[in-house]
Amino acid sequence: MKSIKRYTNGLRVALILTLGLMTFGRAEAQHTLTLVGGSGATYARFYPSEETKWMWGANSFGLAWRYYSEKPRFVGAIGVDLEYMERGYKMGYTYTTDFVDDKEIRHYKFYTRNVNSIMLPIVWQPHIYLAKNRLRVFIEAAFVLSYNINSNYSYDDDRYPAGKYEWKVPRDNRFGYGLMGGAGFAVLIGQVEVGFKARYNFGYSDILKNRNKYYSNSTDGRENPFYYSPLRSPIDNLTFSLTVGWRFNKRGFDEWFVKRAQRTKRLENFNFSEAINTAGGGSSTRPGSSSGNSSRQGMSGSSQTRPGSSSGAANRLRK
Repeated sequence: MKSIKRYTNGLRVALILTLGLMTFGRAEAQHTLTLVGGSGATYARFYPSEETKWMWGANSFGLAWRYYSEKPRFVGAIGVDLEYMERGYKMGYTYTTDFVDDKEIRHYKFYTRNVNSIMLPIVWQPHIYLAKNRLRVFIEAAFVLSYNINSNYSYDDDRYPAGKYEWKVPRDNRFGYGLMGGAGFAVLIGQVEVGFKARYNFGYSDILKNRNKYYSNSTDGRENPFYYSPLRSPIDNLTFSLTVGWRFNKRGFDEWFVKRAQRTKRLENFNFSEAINTAGGGSSTRPGSSSGNSSRQGMSGSSQTRPGSSSGAANRLRK
């Protein structure tokens, strides 16, 4: 309970700071602040591989801030989230074996580790509007920073009671990073956005340092079930969340109401006479005028001979 109160106080401070920042600048109408809460599953990817399975019931909640560009042609938003997230994994530390039709079937007992983390995704969120601008559909991509606050562990076997995970600097990583992707929608009701989204957080950093820094569990207690530290141990999270947001503009975002200007090239007509005048050196007559017709008639009435024709040869003999 004390830890939850501590996280709540931290989120209150973040909310106050965010509201303070949004009082500056003429673009305040393009900001939104959203409460996010949900649950999902978490999983670890060990190398060398271990017997693992998804651990459901990993909760998360926090705040999301978004900024929408003033330019109507830019469709999307950027922002930052501040979330508390439960992470962890289940790893089979022992098993019993049955043989059925000469096939080995293993029944594992699992070691469970829960990690409480603060997540800081830096988000890009492109979106489109549907249903007369009352439904916003979006996708998300983010670079995520994280900090692991504390942890606890438990075993399926009653011989190993649950306890608090003791952090060791040579063995454990407090800080982490990764990538996140997701999609969702929001229904717009006045200045309120009510929505749903799904995210997958793909961890790149390891929860346990590799064997070059920490080799075995010979000096550890039951908090460490690994005989030898894994080479890789990133943690992933799949989360489904409900969102309730507030838009800081009574009539909505400017991009709903600004229409794109028509392209002027479509309104231009090609003037053939001006093109002829420019190419011919300034003649002001247009095709089809009387002067143009007379000139064409004079050309047709006069005899035209080519060099080397019979009439041309006769003229030369007369001279």
